[in-house]
Amino acid sequence: MSDPEVNDQQLMQAVGSGDHKAFGEIVRRHQTWAWTIAYRFLGQDEDAADVVQDAFLRLLDASSRYQPSANFTTYFYRIITRLCLDRAKKMQPLYVETTPDSPDPQLGVLEEMLRQETADSVRAALDSLPPNQRMAILLHYFEELNYSEIASALETTPKAVERLLARGRQHLRAILGARDNFSPS
Repeated sequence: MSDPEVNDQQLMQAVGSGDHKAFGEIVRRHQTWAWTIAYRFLGQDEDAADVVQDAFLRLLDASSRYQPSANFTTYFYRIITRLCLDRAKKMQPLYVETTPDSPDPQLGVLEEMLRQETADSVRAALDSLPPNQRMAILLHYFEELNYSEIASALETTPKAVERLLARGRQHLRAILGARDNFSPS
């Protein structure tokens, strides 16, 4: 069931009726971005994989009760976000800006060291944010979600998201601004 004409809501309803191929299609469509969010927030391959696996299991479990009242991705962002925040309460998370990759062969040793130093500084600054602020920053700047979508994922209001982002940016400017005049918009 990899028909692009079938939307995610229809797939979830099919899963709720016992169609395991439909669930496989949901996993195929969403596993990459779900893992990327979890990895960026948690910073560990194993933790990200655990969160994503748990999120898909929760989707499967909820499929018989699923009502397409909101966009499926909004629904799934909420699950991933909640699981990441819950895990953050249990551990000291390590934020990573990008997924792991090999050093760029085009960069010289000095440029690679500077790039890594910058990435480490951003990672450390983001790690110092409270989990809700960190998740709001991640969803807004990396996943490009709007305030309403972030509010849904964090189960709060758009105004609260605005405040989370403002406080997060202020904190990041205080830490990174001293380093390089950092200023997220």
